[in-house]
Amino acid sequence: MLCLSGLSVALALALVPGPSEALKEGECEVCVSFLGKFYQSLKDNNVKFNSADIEKAITKTCKEAKGKENRFCYYIGATSDAATKMINEVSKPLSYHVPVEKICEKLKKKDSQICELKYDKQLDLTTVDLKKLKVKDLKKILEEWGESCKGCAEKSDFIRKITELMPKYAPAAAKARTEL
Repeated sequence: MLCLSGLSVALALALVPGPSEALKEGECEVCVSFLGKFYQSLKDNNVKFNSADIEKAITKTCKEAKGKENRFCYYIGATSDAATKMINEVSKPLSYHVPVEKICEKLKKKDSQICELKYDKQLDLTTVDLKKLKVKDLKKILEEWGESCKGCAEKSDFIRKITELMPKYAPAAAKARTEL
């Protein structure tokens, strides 16, 4: 029979791999997507891979971010109104070309809200019945287009505005709708 001292047992247990902290499919989708696009833009624009330059670039990118990506920027401290500063938790690993999935895993441990961010489901404007959507969803379509509906009081007003702007923002959907 093999007898191990207390210290040997502790060492042996430390070497046994525990449950994997790897991200599950679809987890941290905003983090992985945003950082993936950001990393690619760094490479495309020949940005020097040092923490300072990456921090400047991410702060600049976050100024233009909207929706869930803006919320992600807020969580890591890359917006002017952010309460915390975890931007170095992104810039430093990126400077060493650490995969974005690994960066998001670490961020998840620091702030679980980061991985709870999910993109809204995109509506298929070619087939969706606008009359069956909620006003909130109609407003969201206009918001995504950077438009608003001044003086809209009724659901029909929002639908009319969306139908009016569809050729400009969703030409394929507008064309498909006229062919029906």
